[in-house]
Amino acid sequence: MKAANEKLRVVLFALTAAALFMTGLAVSPAAAQTDPTVDGSPDEAGEVSTEPARLRPRGEHRARPDEFGPWKVGLETFEMVDADRDDRTMEVDIWYPIDAEVAATADPAVIDFLVASLTFENTFDAPPPARVGNFPLVVFSHGSGGIRQQSWDLMEHLASHGFVVVAPDHTGNTALDGLNGTVLPGDVVAAHRPRDISFVIDQVLGFDADPTNKFAGQINERKIAVAGHSFGGFTALAVAGGFDTYEPDPRVKAIIPIAGASNGLTDEELAAIDVPTLFLSATDDVTVALDPGTTRPWAEISSNRIYRVDLLSAGHSSFTNICDLVDLLLDGGLPPVLLQALIDNAAEGCAPELMNIDEALRLTNLYSTAFLKVALNSVGKNRFYLTPRYTRNAENSVDYFVGNRRGRTLRYQGPPPPLGS
Repeated sequence: MKAANEKLRVVLFALTAAALFMTGLAVSPAAAQTDPTVDGSPDEAGEVSTEPARLRPRGEHRARPDEFGPWKVGLETFEMVDADRDDRTMEVDIWYPIDAEVAATADPAVIDFLVASLTFENTFDAPPPARVGNFPLVVFSHGSGGIRQQSWDLMEHLASHGFVVVAPDHTGNTALDGLNGTVLPGDVVAAHRPRDISFVIDQVLGFDADPTNKFAGQINERKIAVAGHSFGGFTALAVAGGFDTYEPDPRVKAIIPIAGASNGLTDEELAAIDVPTLFLSATDDVTVALDPGTTRPWAEISSNRIYRVDLLSAGHSSFTNICDLVDLLLDGGLPPVLLQALIDNAAEGCAPELMNIDEALRLTNLYSTAFLKVALNSVGKNRFYLTPRYTRNAENSVDYFVGNRRGRTLRYQGPPPPLGS
């Protein structure tokens, strides 16, 4: 990736020197072994699992949240059609835990990006899901003009830690819509987005309830979260608090707005959000400025468990795999409109004056995984990673806030981060 980032710097410098400007568009190995311990034995955090021990991968509760988890991962794509919204059709990826012995004979998953492809090391093409099942569900909403795969590192990481992660393309608001001339007006997209999430939850829970479906018994319907980047952050907030005529989805028990937009949501809609919330934001975000993009909902929501992590010197796309996309596509012969969009987004994620992208992705994985394990699974050990003490001891380059209904407090101000690649 270093060569690609050097190439990117040259491109950005040339664009600057020529006074060009554009507007647009965002594997660690882990061996999953079966756990030979006695069923019902406590893990190192003192939590007792009711799952059959022989089916749990070794270290399920011991894996650090910023390291690849104990599960291998499956990836499958579906087309979902909402008959109640004029047959609105969406492509949807499902990332899910699989057993190690299944991974040993499965084909690697491949994502096609028009002129290039990405082959995974620890994610496999549509194998049977893990036998143990009953995993929490996380729905991920991409940014405006993005794609469902824009944050594949986070999707794969969460699945390796025992989450089923579902990522839809918001039809009419994707990069391909921009290429094909099928972009929908912003107000139409905003109305569709939270409904897309609720519809996808309906469909996946339908898979879970159908004994003939490969995903039968895989989802814990009482443990559902929504995460989203940029316009996807707006979507996560809207799903939890409502938007216009859309009512909050009571099945959603936690949300993660990532560099999230909050304009368009009223104070009353934000105040209606009372589920555990993690805000992930960037101090150098130009597209969605931290103030008011994050500061307003941070002040308004009513949750009794709120965390806010501001990545220092990070940009709007620092939470995505934009630099990996540069690596794949810069020399791939992209259509000019997509190349322009790629370079624009790369400038807010891979530029040398921003936080090193690998560190930004590590922090995104760390706090997202720890938060979801605590909010949905109550896995005690992970609470440590959500404390100011941990963040201070780790010297993470973040400003760290915690809050509840009584108030919000800045608890830690981090050191400057490593920059560039």
